[in-house]
Amino acid sequence: MSFDDQQPPWGKKKGSSSPEDLIAALLKKIKESFEGGGKGGGGGRDGDGPSGGTPPNIGASIMKIAAIVAVIFLIQIIYSSFYTIEPGEKGVVLRFGQFSKLTSSGLNFKVPLIDEVVKVDVETVRKQEFGFRTRIPGQQSVFAKQGYGVESLMLTGDKNVIDVEWIVQYKIQDPFSFIFRVRNVDQAVRDVSEVAIRRVVGNQDFDYVLSNREILEAATARELQDSLNKYESGVKILAVKLQDVNPPDPVKPAFNEVNEADQDMKRLVNEAEQTYNRVIPKARGGAKKLLEEAHGYAVERTNLAEGETSRFLSVLEEYKKAEDVTRQRMYLETMQKVLPTVDEIYVIDKEQQSILPFLDLSGSRQSGATKLK
Repeated sequence: MSFDDQQPPWGKKKGSSSPEDLIAALLKKIKESFEGGGKGGGGGRDGDGPSGGTPPNIGASIMKIAAIVAVIFLIQIIYSSFYTIEPGEKGVVLRFGQFSKLTSSGLNFKVPLIDEVVKVDVETVRKQEFGFRTRIPGQQSVFAKQGYGVESLMLTGDKNVIDVEWIVQYKIQDPFSFIFRVRNVDQAVRDVSEVAIRRVVGNQDFDYVLSNREILEAATARELQDSLNKYESGVKILAVKLQDVNPPDPVKPAFNEVNEADQDMKRLVNEAEQTYNRVIPKARGGAKKLLEEAHGYAVERTNLAEGETSRFLSVLEEYKKAEDVTRQRMYLETMQKVLPTVDEIYVIDKEQQSILPFLDLSGSRQSGATKLK
């Protein structure tokens, strides 16, 4: 049987098969090529006589295997030349281990066997917890606090111990700095966060820390961001939240008593201020009223005296011009004012001999007897 009549090692062309079947058939043909298999009879085992089959062509089999490996390698190279960046990610391209460029989301190309791509998630918000850990997240989250007191206990400016639990939320802003500048960014965020908040809390007294969370959060976030920027960590701090600020458990009863006393003091102060605001303005108003009345009375008396003085001076001026006439007129005017107000009139004239005529000047009284003396 000639070699030309034999079937190729990879078999006759068949219909479409699954990749598993093709791989199995390829392995089988490679095995048969090395064993010199064919459709002729098997060779003798003792080596005394010539074999009944055609001797295998080792060189041709190796060439075929090399061609198959080369095709697979080429396909792999082409496949690895393209990569996909998901939305919310950035691709950091390294060429021979050195930074080359940043790629955005979508299908991108890289030089095979030369470029390496590191995908970095820049949209996911990362979180660091201090003083507690979240065991079961959700609407009713379960937290564990045992064993984390070293993180949360800190000293205030007035040398009191306070228990502060907080979280830090951040995300990656610069993928290049995130990968190359700091070896472990998450640990750096933890360390710098503790340094920042301990410094901020240590500069304030105990009561200020308890009642000014928002100010402490803003100051801590600002200091934390400044420190991470100096380290070129490529991280952006989104928020620093103080979850729980309390005195340590051993001193909570005493602290509650102090709070109750403080509340009572504030209540008494508020009541005193309320009484003060009610009584003092009223007294001030009364005093101002009296002052205004006295001022008005003084003005009235002054004006009245000035008017009387002016009238007297004008009468005196007329009196000097005609003394008798002015005296008679003044007497009559005075009597017109006085006589209507009296009930009885006594006329005393020792030289009067006859009956004194009666003149009713009142105008409203009935005539009565005139008493003469």
